[in-house]
Amino acid sequence: MRRDGWIAFRTLAIKEFLRFIRIWVQTVLPPVVTTALYFIIFGELIGERLGPVHGHDYMTWLVPGLVMLAVITNAYANVVSSFFSAKFHRHIEELLVAPVPNFLILAGYVAGGVARGLVVGLAVLATAAVFSAVPFAHPGIALLVWLLTCVLFSLAGLINGIYARTFDDISIVPTFVLTPLTYLGGIFYSIDMLPPFWKQLSLGNPILYIINSFRYGMLGVTDVGLWTGFAVIAAFILVLTAWALWLLEHSSALRH
Repeated sequence: MRRDGWIAFRTLAIKEFLRFIRIWVQTVLPPVVTTALYFIIFGELIGERLGPVHGHDYMTWLVPGLVMLAVITNAYANVVSSFFSAKFHRHIEELLVAPVPNFLILAGYVAGGVARGLVVGLAVLATAAVFSAVPFAHPGIALLVWLLTCVLFSLAGLINGIYARTFDDISIVPTFVLTPLTYLGGIFYSIDMLPPFWKQLSLGNPILYIINSFRYGMLGVTDVGLWTGFAVIAAFILVLTAWALWLLEHSSALRH
C-alpha cells in the first residue's frame, strides 16, 4: 500500500472511530443497559427454573449469545448510519472522486464497524462479568469469530447504506431481517431443545453458526460443527466484499 493510500485509510478509520466514541452514551451505553436487563430477566428470574444447558448454568450460557447480539447490531449500525449520512449530506462524492481506491474506502468504513463491535463487545463482557462467570475455553477461536463477525456485518451495513435512499431504509434490514434471525439464532436456547422440524429449520439460519462458533470459543460447546461455522462466515464475507466493491464502482445510488 502506498503511503498516500495508507494515510487515506488511516484518516477514514480514525474518523469512523471518533464518530461513535464521541457519543458513547448513545452508542456504547445502551447495549450495556440492555444486556443487564437480559441478565436480570432471563438469567435471574427465568434461568433458575431452566437448569443447566450443556453442562453450564443458564446465566453463563447466555453470555456468548448476548455478546454476539451486541456485536452484530453495533457493527452493522455503525457503518450503515455513517455511510448513509455521507450520502445524505452529499460528501460521499468527495471521497469517490478522490484518488483513493474503492477497496480502501471499503476497508476504512469496515474498520470503524469493527472498532465499534470490539468496544461494545468488551463493554457487554464487562457487564456479563457482574452477573456470571465469563470463561474462555478457546480464547483464540473466540477472538477470531468476534473479529470476523464484526467484518461481516460491517460489510452488510455498507451495502445497506449504498442502497438506502431515506433514513427509513436503513432500519428495514435490522428490523425485519437481522433481529428475527439473531433472536432465533440460539442466543437464549440450544437448538437441541427444539422439536425436530424447528431444529432443522434453524440450521438454515446463518447467525446460528456465528453464535455457536463464538459459544464454542467461550464455553467449549456448540450445537453445530465449528468448521462449518467458519465456512459460513468466510463465505458470507467473500460474497459481501465482492458485492460491496462492485456497488462502490457501479451503483447508480452513489452517483445521482
